[in-house]
Amino acid sequence: MSTAKKDYKRVTVKSLIDMKANGEKISMLTGYDYTMAKIIDGAGVDVILVGDSASNVMAGHETTLPITLDQMIYHASSVIRAIDRALVVVDLPFGSYQSDPKEALRSAIRIMKESGAHAVKMEGGKEIKESIKRILHAGIPVMGHLGLTPQSIYKFGTYTVRAREEAEAAKLKEDAKMLEKIGCFALVLEKVPADLAKEVAESLTIPVIGIGAGNGVDGQVLVTHDMLGMTHEFNPRFLRRYLDLHTEMTTAFQEYVKDVKALRFPSEDEQY
Repeated sequence: MSTAKKDYKRVTVKSLIDMKANGEKISMLTGYDYTMAKIIDGAGVDVILVGDSASNVMAGHETTLPITLDQMIYHASSVIRAIDRALVVVDLPFGSYQSDPKEALRSAIRIMKESGAHAVKMEGGKEIKESIKRILHAGIPVMGHLGLTPQSIYKFGTYTVRAREEAEAAKLKEDAKMLEKIGCFALVLEKVPADLAKEVAESLTIPVIGIGAGNGVDGQVLVTHDMLGMTHEFNPRFLRRYLDLHTEMTTAFQEYVKDVKALRFPSEDEQY
């Protein structure tokens, strides 16, 4: 059961650990631009993830793989200028950390220095352990990410639920423990069975934030454009749409077109 919400004037990595200890659930949404981030932050969302999902929702790519480090820094800088309270975590994009721990550190330093972000997020377990350790040793907070890891989509070949099989579930639990041990401050679990996610969350002292991982974890994250209904082709079970902005925006644009063509806009009161 969640306890009363504490008023954090500024959310930090320590705040998230305190929230878990106090039984307060963590809210997290994606943000890629100044205007949207300003609204998200003002609404009291705890964490804004500048996700590599910008590759999909902002640039129209099929996967997260094409987005570059420079583009992630651009999006992160836009978000940072908007926020007063939320913790801003930035995805290290595909290719910026997997092959070489030194390259991983250079990538993380660029994000922190050039955008002003507060932490980075990395997909994977023991395969990227040395890269994570190198970044942590430089004093940069790292959020882990296990389960469905979209940057590995061509390895998996599908976006289906991960860790249903005993061997993969055992590896996920082992990787989660490892990420906590080496110093990650939090962990995202994506599209894993709810019972497994709950078990992992209860076994760790760091917060576990789920997306398609049930309600037994310490917080939830969604892609903002999905939960607002701006995208409408994507319909996974875990997605709750809080608005239908696709329909509302389409209607508004159509009304604007009609008003312009019928000379109803601008009116006498809307000109100088």
